Amino acid sequence: MIPGFAYRKRFSDLSEQDILALAISSEEDDARIYRTYAHNLREEFPNSAAIFDEMAVEEDGHRSALIELHQKRFGDVIPMIRREHVSGYYARKPVWLIENLSLDRIRSEARGMEQAAEAFYRKAATMTQDAATRDLLGHLAAAEAGHDEKAAELEATHLGGDKRSSEDSDAHRKFILTWVQPGLAGLMDGSVSTLAPIFATAFATQSTHTTFLVGLAASVGAGISMGFTEAASDDGQLSGRGSPIKRGIAAGVMTTIGGLGHTLPYLIPDFWTATVTAFFVVFVELWAIAWIQNKYMETPFMRAVFQVVLGGGLVFAAGALIGGG
Repeated sequence: MIPGFAYRKRFSDLSEQDILALAISSEEDDARIYRTYAHNLREEFPNSAAIFDEMAVEEDGHRSALIELHQKRFGDVIPMIRREHVSGYYARKPVWLIENLSLDRIRSEARGMEQAAEAFYRKAATMTQDAATRDLLGHLAAAEAGHDEKAAELEATHLGGDKRSSEDSDAHRKFILTWVQPGLAGLMDGSVSTLAPIFATAFATQSTHTTFLVGLAASVGAGISMGFTEAASDDGQLSGRGSPIKRGIAAGVMTTIGGLGHTLPYLIPDFWTATVTAFFVVFVELWAIAWIQNKYMETPFMRAVFQVVLGGGLVFAAGALIGGG
């Protein structure tokens, strides 16, 4: 038996008091999650934070109504029962612990929370015999189902006019500056800067094993160097480029990937098969970089092609000439 699951109750075995206690603890948890979202969004997205503040207040109202009903039916002592104590009960992924969730991800998680809560209340209502309990649970199910409409009303209040588009634009800009820009720089550096040493080694030795080792060392070394350089270059406080750790990871990982792309073909024992495969990979890499520049950095496609493909081609030619000489 899996540890931690031996003492869970089945949902079908819960008493009506258990159901009310579970609903109370769930509403309390959800209110805390919404307040955490609001806290994490407040500095950059104050209008969206206000929406989650109001949603937390609404969850507080649901909890108060449930407590009042529990007091009338069962007294003041509420059993300690939470989601993790019930087998099959919907779980909350602890994503609210991640401080830098994107705005879209937070909105998506909130919609999922409301849908799961609605399903719980509808199921719970069918398991109760007391008319007042069934009525309240049905009312709460309807309230959870109506949260999309409520959210729309709150957005109209707090994100009216250009506020929503402004926040979305800020979130997109932060994504570009934190992840795409350093990742793209790393991909370009890894793809282009490793071309010369890899192909110089390939043509000089015609040994796939030696070429692979040189390419692996160059890729990993460039990734470490690029990652630390990016992380140390800017703490992001004034530039708004976001966490230096995230930028360093993006730059370092993509630099390594860029170099490994045309290194891995040299795991093929036959030299010319490996080299032709590496040529093809380089071609794909350079065009992919041009496409990313065009899509995310809004660089005109032909200019991106000229910069990346021509530059990469020249580096490749230098490596081939040096190795062949």
